[in-house]
Amino acid sequence: MKRTLLLLITCLMLVCWPQRAMAELQTAVFAGGCFWCLEHDLEDLPGVRDAVSGYSGGQVERPTYRQVSSETTGHQEVVEVRFDPEQISFAELLRSYWRNVDPLDGGGQFCDRGDSYRPVIFTADTAQAQAAEASADAAARELGQPRSALKVELRDAARFWPAEGYHQNYAQNNALRYNYYRWACGRDKRLDDIWGEKARSGVLWD
Repeated sequence: MKRTLLLLITCLMLVCWPQRAMAELQTAVFAGGCFWCLEHDLEDLPGVRDAVSGYSGGQVERPTYRQVSSETTGHQEVVEVRFDPEQISFAELLRSYWRNVDPLDGGGQFCDRGDSYRPVIFTADTAQAQAAEASADAAARELGQPRSALKVELRDAARFWPAEGYHQNYAQNNALRYNYYRWACGRDKRLDDIWGEKARSGVLWD
């Protein structure tokens, strides 16, 4: 009887533990220009479980890429990041986000222009909103700019809509096209110009 009970408890723990672990993950949503690039920049950070390209911030339900890129829906291209806060904090994730965007450009990002490409941090609750504000202040100080010079919008989270399947994991599935696009768009050159040796990193603020 005791062996049977022990076996039952063990089985329940094996079944419930993954669900408990999944429930403890947190979500962050960022817009920073082309979602192919931002997804690739954030998905391999320690503590990030996955990054999904999609759309957020607009009025149309289930928007398509064609609709969003027409600049008529109010959506931005975004990446939804699920992360383990015991391995990477939201504040640490924010540092990596800032170092992968041009925070001085509110009219798009790099070669991609228009509202759908502008940078936005969507915050899910008060804690995320406070962390985002603190990160914006830190980014401004590091760049030697007034806070008002930063064009990254901080706003409450809106409904996230996953993008079409062919947009997911684009950097891995279409490496040649992705690398050419990123180079031709001047993304990394501009990041280096803005952030110097801290570009594309999550190292501590100055």
